[in-house]
Amino acid sequence: MSVENRTYHTLLARHDAMRLRQRLLSPGSDPGADLGGRPPAEETYDAAADQQIILRDLDLVAPLDELIDDLYRALFARHPSLRSLFPDTMAFQQAHLARAFWYLIENLHRPEEITETFTRLGRDHRKLGVRPAQYTAFKDALCEALRSRAGEYWSPGLEQAWMRMLQLGVTAMVRGAEAALHEPPCWRATVTSHQLYGPDLAVLRLLPHETFRYRAGQYTTLESARLPHTWRPYYLADGPGPDGELELHVRRSGPGGVSEMLVLHTSPGDQVRLGPPKGSLTLDAEPLDTLRLVVRDTGWAAMKALLQELDSGVRRSSAHRVRRRVQLFLGADSLSDLYDLGYPAGLERRHSWLTVVPVTGGAPTGGRYDRLLHAVARSTPLTEGRTLIAGPPDMVRSVAAGLVHAGHPADRIAHDLLPSGPHVLPRSARGHGPAGDLTPPGQQIPA
Repeated sequence: MSVENRTYHTLLARHDAMRLRQRLLSPGSDPGADLGGRPPAEETYDAAADQQIILRDLDLVAPLDELIDDLYRALFARHPSLRSLFPDTMAFQQAHLARAFWYLIENLHRPEEITETFTRLGRDHRKLGVRPAQYTAFKDALCEALRSRAGEYWSPGLEQAWMRMLQLGVTAMVRGAEAALHEPPCWRATVTSHQLYGPDLAVLRLLPHETFRYRAGQYTTLESARLPHTWRPYYLADGPGPDGELELHVRRSGPGGVSEMLVLHTSPGDQVRLGPPKGSLTLDAEPLDTLRLVVRDTGWAAMKALLQELDSGVRRSSAHRVRRRVQLFLGADSLSDLYDLGYPAGLERRHSWLTVVPVTGGAPTGGRYDRLLHAVARSTPLTEGRTLIAGPPDMVRSVAAGLVHAGHPADRIAHDLLPSGPHVLPRSARGHGPAGDLTPPGQQIPA
Protein backbone atom coordinates (compact mmCIF):
# COMPACT_ATOMS: atom_id res chain seq x y z
CA MET A 1 0.00 0.00 0.00
CA SER A 2 1.33 3.45 -0.93
CA VAL A 3 2.10 6.09 1.67
CA GLU A 4 -0.77 8.19 0.32
CA ASN A 5 -3.24 5.31 0.63
CA ARG A 6 -2.02 4.43 4.13
CA THR A 7 -2.53 8.04 5.18
CA TYR A 8 -5.97 8.09 3.63
CA HIS A 9 -7.09 4.90 5.39
CA THR A 10 -5.75 6.24 8.69
CA LEU A 11 -7.84 9.38 8.20
CA LEU A 12 -10.85 7.29 7.18
CA ALA A 13 -10.59 5.13 10.31
CA ARG A 14 -10.33 8.23 12.49
CA HIS A 15 -13.29 9.78 10.70
CA ASP A 16 -15.47 6.69 11.24
CA ALA A 17 -14.36 6.43 14.87
CA MET A 18 -15.46 10.02 15.50
CA ARG A 19 -18.88 9.30 14.01
CA LEU A 20 -19.25 6.12 16.08
CA ARG A 21 -18.25 7.96 19.25
CA GLN A 22 -20.83 10.66 18.54
CA ARG A 23 -23.52 8.02 17.96
CA LEU A 24 -22.69 6.26 21.24
CA LEU A 25 -22.57 9.45 23.29
CA SER A 26 -25.71 10.95 21.73
CA PRO A 27 -28.02 8.13 20.64
CA GLY A 28 -30.66 10.53 19.38
CA SER A 29 -28.30 12.65 17.33
CA ASP A 30 -27.71 12.54 13.59
CA PRO A 31 -24.57 10.42 13.09
CA GLY A 32 -23.87 12.21 9.85
CA ALA A 33 -23.74 15.70 11.33
CA ASP A 34 -19.94 15.83 11.40
CA LEU A 35 -17.79 16.95 8.49
CA GLY A 36 -18.34 14.71 5.52
CA GLY A 37 -21.87 13.81 6.58
CA ARG A 38 -25.13 15.67 6.52
CA PRO A 39 -25.27 19.23 7.82
CA PRO A 40 -27.55 20.18 10.67
CA ALA A 41 -31.15 20.77 9.67
CA GLU A 42 -31.52 24.23 8.20
CA GLU A 43 -33.97 25.33 10.89
CA THR A 44 -31.38 24.55 13.59
CA TYR A 45 -28.48 26.31 11.93
CA ASP A 46 -28.43 30.08 12.25
CA ALA A 47 -26.03 30.75 9.36
CA ALA A 48 -26.59 34.51 9.51
CA ALA A 49 -25.51 34.57 13.17
CA ASP A 50 -22.29 32.72 12.30
CA GLN A 51 -21.69 35.17 9.49
CA GLN A 52 -21.90 38.08 11.94
CA ILE A 53 -19.45 36.39 14.33
CA ILE A 54 -16.94 35.68 11.56
CA LEU A 55 -17.16 39.17 10.09
CA ARG A 56 -17.00 40.83 13.51
CA ASP A 57 -13.79 39.03 14.44
CA LEU A 58 -12.28 38.69 10.98
CA ASP A 59 -9.48 41.10 11.83
CA LEU A 60 -8.29 38.67 14.54
CA VAL A 61 -7.30 36.07 11.93
CA ALA A 62 -6.71 38.34 8.92
CA PRO A 63 -5.17 38.75 6.48
CA LEU A 64 -6.63 35.67 4.86
CA ASP A 65 -3.50 34.87 2.89
CA GLU A 66 -1.55 34.50 6.16
CA LEU A 67 -4.33 32.38 7.68
CA ILE A 68 -4.14 30.13 4.62
CA ASP A 69 -0.35 29.96 4.88
CA ASP A 70 -0.73 28.73 8.46
CA LEU A 71 -3.45 26.29 7.43
CA TYR A 72 -1.33 24.57 4.76
CA ARG A 73 1.71 24.59 7.05
CA ALA A 74 -0.31 22.74 9.70
CA LEU A 75 -1.89 20.38 7.15
CA PHE A 76 1.40 19.27 5.63
CA ALA A 77 3.11 19.01 9.03
CA ARG A 78 0.35 16.68 10.27
CA HIS A 79 0.00 14.73 7.00
CA PRO A 80 3.11 15.09 4.81
CA SER A 81 1.81 12.71 2.13
CA LEU A 82 -1.08 15.07 1.35
CA ARG A 83 1.47 17.46 -0.16
CA SER A 84 1.54 15.22 -3.24
CA LEU A 85 -2.04 16.21 -4.07
CA PHE A 86 -0.96 19.82 -4.67
CA PRO A 87 1.24 21.50 -7.31
CA ASP A 88 4.82 22.42 -6.50
CA THR A 89 3.94 26.12 -6.44
CA MET A 90 1.09 26.83 -4.02
CA ALA A 91 0.31 30.47 -4.92
CA PHE A 92 -2.58 29.64 -7.24
CA GLN A 93 -4.03 27.10 -4.82
CA GLN A 94 -3.85 29.59 -1.96
CA ALA A 95 -5.61 32.25 -4.04
CA HIS A 96 -8.26 29.67 -4.97
CA LEU A 97 -8.88 28.87 -1.29
CA ALA A 98 -9.03 32.56 -0.43
CA ARG A 99 -11.80 33.00 -3.01
CA ALA A 100 -13.63 30.03 -1.49
CA PHE A 101 -13.41 31.51 2.01
CA TRP A 102 -14.58 34.94 0.83
CA TYR A 103 -17.47 33.34 -1.01
CA LEU A 104 -18.52 31.38 2.08
CA ILE A 105 -18.21 34.42 4.36
CA GLU A 106 -20.12 36.78 2.06
CA ASN A 107 -22.90 34.29 1.29
CA LEU A 108 -23.28 32.44 4.58
CA HIS A 109 -26.72 33.98 5.07
CA ARG A 110 -27.69 32.17 1.84
CA PRO A 111 -26.99 28.53 2.79
CA GLU A 112 -29.00 27.19 -0.15
CA GLU A 113 -26.77 29.07 -2.61
CA ILE A 114 -23.63 27.81 -0.87
CA THR A 115 -24.94 24.24 -0.99
CA GLU A 116 -25.63 24.49 -4.73
CA THR A 117 -22.22 25.97 -5.51
CA PHE A 118 -20.19 23.60 -3.33
CA THR A 119 -22.08 20.55 -4.59
CA ARG A 120 -20.75 21.36 -8.06
CA LEU A 121 -17.33 22.06 -6.57
CA GLY A 122 -17.31 18.61 -4.95
CA ARG A 123 -18.01 17.00 -8.32
CA ASP A 124 -15.08 18.89 -9.80
CA HIS A 125 -12.67 18.06 -6.96
CA ARG A 126 -12.88 14.35 -7.70
CA LYS A 127 -10.29 14.95 -10.42
CA LEU A 128 -7.80 16.03 -7.76
CA GLY A 129 -7.99 12.73 -5.92
CA VAL A 130 -9.56 14.35 -2.84
CA ARG A 131 -11.39 11.82 -0.64
CA PRO A 132 -14.05 12.63 1.95
CA ALA A 133 -11.95 11.60 4.99
CA GLN A 134 -9.27 14.10 3.99
CA TYR A 135 -11.66 16.95 4.76
CA THR A 136 -11.27 16.07 8.45
CA ALA A 137 -7.54 16.71 8.15
CA PHE A 138 -8.33 20.06 6.54
CA LYS A 139 -10.71 20.94 9.39
CA ASP A 140 -8.06 20.17 12.01
CA ALA A 141 -5.48 22.27 10.16
CA LEU A 142 -7.90 25.20 9.93
CA CYS A 143 -8.57 24.99 13.68
CA GLU A 144 -4.84 25.14 14.36
CA ALA A 145 -4.42 28.08 11.99
CA LEU A 146 -7.30 30.01 13.57
CA ARG A 147 -5.84 29.53 17.05
CA SER A 148 -2.40 30.57 15.85
CA ARG A 149 -3.67 33.72 14.15
CA ALA A 150 -6.06 34.83 16.91
CA GLY A 151 -3.62 34.12 19.73
CA GLU A 152 -4.88 35.34 23.08
CA TYR A 153 -8.08 36.61 21.41
CA TRP A 154 -9.13 33.14 20.25
CA SER A 155 -12.51 31.98 21.53
CA PRO A 156 -14.51 28.75 21.19
CA GLY A 157 -17.37 30.73 19.65
CA LEU A 158 -15.21 32.07 16.84
CA GLU A 159 -13.76 28.66 16.06
CA GLN A 160 -17.17 26.97 16.12
CA ALA A 161 -18.62 29.55 13.72
CA TRP A 162 -15.79 28.85 11.24
CA MET A 163 -16.25 25.09 11.67
CA ARG A 164 -19.99 25.25 11.03
CA MET A 165 -19.38 27.37 7.94
CA LEU A 166 -16.77 24.89 6.73
CA GLN A 167 -19.10 21.98 7.46
CA LEU A 168 -21.80 23.53 5.27
CA GLY A 169 -19.45 23.71 2.29
CA VAL A 170 -17.73 20.38 2.85
CA THR A 171 -20.99 18.47 3.29
CA ALA A 172 -22.19 19.80 -0.05
CA MET A 173 -18.86 18.85 -1.66
CA VAL A 174 -19.09 15.29 -0.36
CA ARG A 175 -22.63 14.98 -1.68
CA GLY A 176 -21.57 16.37 -5.04
CA ALA A 177 -18.73 13.88 -5.28
CA GLU A 178 -20.97 10.96 -4.34
CA ALA A 179 -23.63 12.01 -6.86
CA ALA A 180 -21.02 12.04 -9.66
CA LEU A 181 -19.81 8.47 -9.16
CA HIS A 182 -21.47 7.50 -12.47
CA GLU A 183 -18.93 9.59 -14.43
CA PRO A 184 -15.12 9.60 -14.51
CA PRO A 185 -13.31 11.93 -12.09
CA CYS A 186 -11.60 13.34 -15.18
CA TRP A 187 -11.34 12.65 -18.90
CA ARG A 188 -8.10 11.91 -20.73
CA ALA A 189 -7.73 13.54 -24.13
CA THR A 190 -5.20 13.72 -26.97
CA VAL A 191 -4.21 16.95 -28.68
CA THR A 192 -5.11 16.61 -32.37
CA SER A 193 -4.33 20.14 -33.56
CA HIS A 194 -2.32 23.14 -32.32
CA GLN A 195 -2.48 26.48 -34.16
CA LEU A 196 -0.76 29.71 -33.12
CA TYR A 197 -2.56 33.03 -33.67
CA GLY A 198 0.42 35.03 -32.44
CA PRO A 199 3.30 34.57 -30.01
CA ASP A 200 0.98 34.27 -26.98
CA LEU A 201 -2.23 32.76 -28.31
CA ALA A 202 -3.02 29.21 -29.42
CA VAL A 203 -6.13 27.33 -30.52
CA LEU A 204 -6.04 23.64 -29.61
CA ARG A 205 -8.27 20.79 -30.65
CA LEU A 206 -8.57 17.78 -28.35
CA LEU A 207 -10.14 14.34 -28.71
CA PRO A 208 -11.35 12.88 -25.36
CA HIS A 209 -10.82 9.14 -24.92
CA GLU A 210 -14.33 8.81 -23.45
CA THR A 211 -17.57 10.61 -24.21
CA PHE A 212 -17.43 14.14 -22.79
CA ARG A 213 -20.92 15.65 -22.48
CA TYR A 214 -21.31 19.41 -22.12
CA ARG A 215 -23.40 22.36 -23.28
CA ALA A 216 -22.36 25.19 -25.55
CA GLY A 217 -20.97 28.07 -23.48
CA GLN A 218 -19.54 25.89 -20.72
CA TYR A 219 -15.88 25.51 -19.76
CA THR A 220 -13.60 22.80 -18.45
CA THR A 221 -10.45 22.69 -16.35
CA LEU A 222 -7.34 21.21 -17.94
CA GLU A 223 -4.16 19.58 -16.66
CA SER A 224 -1.14 19.04 -18.92
CA ALA A 225 0.73 15.76 -18.51
CA ARG A 226 3.89 17.90 -18.41
CA LEU A 227 2.65 19.90 -15.41
CA PRO A 228 0.83 17.50 -13.05
CA HIS A 229 -1.50 18.63 -10.24
CA THR A 230 -1.96 22.03 -11.89
CA TRP A 231 -5.37 22.73 -13.38
CA ARG A 232 -6.59 25.83 -15.23
CA PRO A 233 -10.05 26.64 -16.67
CA TYR A 234 -10.71 27.26 -20.39
CA TYR A 235 -13.90 27.77 -22.34
CA LEU A 236 -14.95 25.18 -24.92
CA ALA A 237 -15.12 26.98 -28.26
CA ASP A 238 -17.62 24.71 -30.01
CA GLY A 239 -20.80 22.91 -29.12
CA PRO A 240 -20.97 19.14 -28.73
CA GLY A 241 -20.31 17.62 -32.16
CA PRO A 242 -20.52 14.17 -33.70
CA ASP A 243 -16.74 13.75 -33.89
CA GLY A 244 -16.33 14.42 -30.15
CA GLU A 245 -13.45 16.88 -30.66
CA LEU A 246 -13.14 19.95 -28.45
CA GLU A 247 -11.64 23.36 -29.22
CA LEU A 248 -9.88 25.50 -26.61
CA HIS A 249 -8.45 29.02 -26.91
CA VAL A 250 -5.46 29.70 -24.66
CA ARG A 251 -3.67 33.00 -23.99
CA ARG A 252 -0.24 32.71 -22.36
CA SER A 253 -0.55 34.64 -19.10
CA GLY A 254 2.78 34.06 -17.41
CA PRO A 255 6.00 32.05 -17.44
CA GLY A 256 6.25 28.45 -16.35
CA GLY A 257 2.55 27.61 -16.00
CA VAL A 258 -0.23 25.77 -17.79
CA SER A 259 -0.95 28.51 -20.32
CA GLU A 260 2.70 28.72 -21.38
CA MET A 261 2.86 24.92 -21.60
CA LEU A 262 -0.22 24.83 -23.84
CA VAL A 263 0.80 27.71 -26.07
CA LEU A 264 4.53 27.08 -26.52
CA HIS A 265 5.27 23.48 -25.55
CA THR A 266 2.28 21.44 -26.71
CA SER A 267 1.86 19.64 -30.03
CA PRO A 268 -0.45 17.04 -31.62
CA GLY A 269 -0.21 13.71 -29.83
CA ASP A 270 0.34 15.19 -26.37
CA GLN A 271 -1.94 14.04 -23.55
CA VAL A 272 -4.06 16.21 -21.24
CA ARG A 273 -6.77 15.62 -18.64
CA LEU A 274 -10.11 17.45 -18.46
CA GLY A 275 -12.33 18.14 -15.47
CA PRO A 276 -16.16 18.10 -15.51
CA PRO A 277 -17.83 20.81 -17.62
CA LYS A 278 -19.47 23.75 -15.87
CA GLY A 279 -20.59 27.30 -16.51
CA SER A 280 -23.44 29.82 -16.60
CA LEU A 281 -23.14 31.02 -20.21
CA THR A 282 -25.75 28.71 -21.73
CA LEU A 283 -28.86 29.56 -23.71
CA ASP A 284 -32.23 29.56 -22.01
CA ALA A 285 -34.84 27.06 -23.15
CA GLU A 286 -37.26 29.93 -23.78
CA PRO A 287 -35.37 32.55 -25.82
CA LEU A 288 -35.80 36.22 -25.08
CA ASP A 289 -36.06 38.71 -27.93
CA THR A 290 -32.61 40.21 -27.31
CA LEU A 291 -29.35 38.45 -26.54
CA ARG A 292 -26.15 40.46 -26.02
CA LEU A 293 -22.82 38.63 -26.08
CA VAL A 294 -20.02 40.78 -24.63
CA VAL A 295 -16.53 39.39 -25.00
CA ARG A 296 -12.87 40.21 -24.83
CA ASP A 297 -9.87 38.07 -25.76
CA THR A 298 -10.28 34.28 -25.29
CA GLY A 299 -13.70 34.75 -23.74
CA TRP A 300 -14.63 34.67 -27.43
CA ALA A 301 -14.47 30.86 -27.24
CA ALA A 302 -17.67 30.65 -25.16
CA MET A 303 -19.55 33.02 -27.48
CA LYS A 304 -18.37 31.14 -30.56
CA ALA A 305 -19.90 27.96 -29.12
CA LEU A 306 -23.23 29.72 -28.49
CA LEU A 307 -23.32 31.14 -32.02
CA GLN A 308 -22.57 27.70 -33.41
CA GLU A 309 -25.50 26.32 -31.42
CA LEU A 310 -27.84 28.93 -32.89
CA ASP A 311 -26.47 28.42 -36.40
CA SER A 312 -26.71 24.63 -36.25
CA GLY A 313 -30.36 24.88 -35.19
CA VAL A 314 -31.08 26.84 -38.36
CA ARG A 315 -29.18 24.38 -40.57
CA ARG A 316 -30.81 21.30 -39.05
CA SER A 317 -34.33 22.44 -39.90
CA SER A 318 -35.58 24.87 -42.50
CA ALA A 319 -38.56 25.49 -40.22
CA HIS A 320 -36.27 26.56 -37.37
CA ARG A 321 -35.99 30.31 -36.94
CA VAL A 322 -33.88 32.26 -34.48
CA ARG A 323 -36.37 34.49 -32.75
CA ARG A 324 -33.63 36.44 -30.98
CA ARG A 325 -31.90 39.59 -31.97
CA VAL A 326 -28.29 38.63 -31.21
CA GLN A 327 -25.60 41.29 -30.79
CA LEU A 328 -21.96 40.29 -30.46
CA PHE A 329 -19.67 42.94 -28.94
CA LEU A 330 -15.99 42.12 -29.54
CA GLY A 331 -13.77 44.21 -27.26
CA ALA A 332 -10.06 44.75 -27.87
CA ASP A 333 -7.37 47.38 -27.50
CA SER A 334 -6.97 47.47 -31.29
CA LEU A 335 -8.30 45.67 -34.37
CA SER A 336 -5.06 43.70 -34.60
CA ASP A 337 -5.87 42.09 -31.23
CA LEU A 338 -9.05 40.52 -32.61
CA TYR A 339 -8.60 36.97 -33.93
CA ASP A 340 -10.72 34.29 -35.61
CA LEU A 341 -12.87 37.02 -37.16
CA GLY A 342 -13.77 34.88 -40.16
CA TYR A 343 -16.40 32.91 -38.27
CA PRO A 344 -18.52 35.78 -36.86
CA ALA A 345 -18.16 37.75 -40.10
CA GLY A 346 -19.38 34.83 -42.20
CA LEU A 347 -22.23 34.11 -39.79
CA GLU A 348 -23.32 37.75 -39.89
CA ARG A 349 -23.46 37.64 -43.70
CA ARG A 350 -25.68 34.54 -43.63
CA HIS A 351 -28.08 35.51 -40.86
CA SER A 352 -29.99 38.74 -40.37
CA TRP A 353 -30.50 38.03 -36.66
CA LEU A 354 -26.80 38.60 -35.87
CA THR A 355 -25.02 41.94 -35.55
CA VAL A 356 -21.26 41.97 -34.91
CA VAL A 357 -19.90 45.11 -33.21
CA PRO A 358 -16.09 45.41 -32.85
CA VAL A 359 -15.24 47.85 -30.05
CA THR A 360 -11.60 48.88 -29.80
CA GLY A 361 -9.69 51.10 -27.41
CA GLY A 362 -10.72 52.64 -24.12
CA ALA A 363 -12.29 55.98 -23.32
CA PRO A 364 -9.68 58.79 -23.64
CA THR A 365 -10.35 59.98 -20.09
CA GLY A 366 -12.12 56.96 -18.63
CA GLY A 367 -11.54 53.34 -17.85
CA ARG A 368 -10.11 50.75 -20.18
CA TYR A 369 -13.51 49.19 -20.83
CA ASP A 370 -15.65 52.33 -21.02
CA ARG A 371 -16.09 52.18 -24.79
CA LEU A 372 -17.19 48.57 -24.59
CA LEU A 373 -19.64 49.37 -21.80
CA HIS A 374 -21.05 52.39 -23.65
CA ALA A 375 -21.47 50.42 -26.86
CA VAL A 376 -23.49 47.74 -25.05
CA ALA A 377 -25.54 50.27 -23.08
CA ARG A 378 -26.48 52.23 -26.23
CA SER A 379 -27.37 49.21 -28.37
CA THR A 380 -30.86 48.27 -27.20
CA PRO A 381 -33.04 49.05 -24.19
CA LEU A 382 -31.28 47.39 -21.25
CA THR A 383 -34.61 46.29 -19.80
CA GLU A 384 -34.94 43.82 -22.69
CA GLY A 385 -33.26 40.44 -23.06
CA ARG A 386 -30.14 38.92 -21.47
CA THR A 387 -26.45 39.82 -21.51
CA LEU A 388 -23.70 37.21 -21.32
CA ILE A 389 -20.14 38.39 -20.55
CA ALA A 390 -16.84 36.53 -20.91
CA GLY A 391 -13.21 37.64 -20.74
CA PRO A 392 -10.71 39.01 -18.23
CA PRO A 393 -12.20 39.34 -14.74
CA ASP A 394 -11.67 43.10 -14.52
CA MET A 395 -13.56 43.54 -17.81
CA VAL A 396 -16.40 41.30 -16.68
CA ARG A 397 -16.74 43.09 -13.34
CA SER A 398 -16.52 46.55 -14.90
CA VAL A 399 -19.07 45.91 -17.64
CA ALA A 400 -21.47 44.00 -15.37
CA ALA A 401 -21.43 46.69 -12.69
CA GLY A 402 -21.77 49.44 -15.31
CA LEU A 403 -24.76 47.79 -16.96
CA VAL A 404 -26.55 47.34 -13.64
CA HIS A 405 -25.88 50.99 -12.85
CA ALA A 406 -27.35 51.90 -16.26
CA GLY A 407 -30.57 50.00 -15.52
CA HIS A 408 -29.91 46.45 -16.71
CA PRO A 409 -31.71 43.88 -14.48
CA ALA A 410 -28.97 42.05 -12.58
CA ASP A 411 -30.71 38.69 -12.84
CA ARG A 412 -30.41 38.86 -16.63
CA ILE A 413 -26.63 39.23 -16.64
CA ALA A 414 -24.68 35.96 -16.78
CA HIS A 415 -20.96 35.38 -16.27
CA ASP A 416 -18.66 32.89 -14.58
CA LEU A 417 -16.95 35.01 -11.93
CA LEU A 418 -16.88 34.84 -8.18
CA PRO A 419 -15.62 37.63 -5.94
CA SER A 420 -11.90 37.51 -5.19
CA GLY A 421 -12.21 39.48 -1.97
CA PRO A 422 -14.69 41.34 0.20
CA HIS A 423 -17.08 43.60 -1.67
CA VAL A 424 -15.21 43.54 -4.97
CA LEU A 425 -18.46 43.53 -6.85
CA PRO A 426 -21.88 44.57 -5.56
CA ARG A 427 -24.16 41.59 -5.11
CA SER A 428 -26.64 43.10 -7.56
CA ALA A 429 -24.02 43.03 -10.31
CA ARG A 430 -22.99 39.40 -9.99
CA GLY A 431 -25.78 38.14 -12.19
CA HIS A 432 -26.02 34.40 -12.76
CA GLY A 433 -22.51 33.58 -11.55
CA PRO A 434 -21.14 31.54 -9.92
CA ALA A 435 -21.10 28.43 -12.01
CA GLY A 436 -19.80 25.94 -9.51
CA ASP A 437 -16.13 26.71 -9.71
CA LEU A 438 -14.18 29.27 -7.70
CA THR A 439 -11.86 30.24 -10.52
CA PRO A 440 -12.90 32.20 -13.62
CA PRO A 441 -12.09 30.59 -16.97
CA GLY A 442 -9.86 32.09 -19.64
CA GLN A 443 -6.45 33.46 -20.39
CA GLN A 444 -6.56 35.93 -17.53
CA ILE A 445 -5.65 33.40 -14.86
CA PRO A 446 -2.02 33.72 -13.73
CA ALA A 447 -0.38 30.44 -14.64
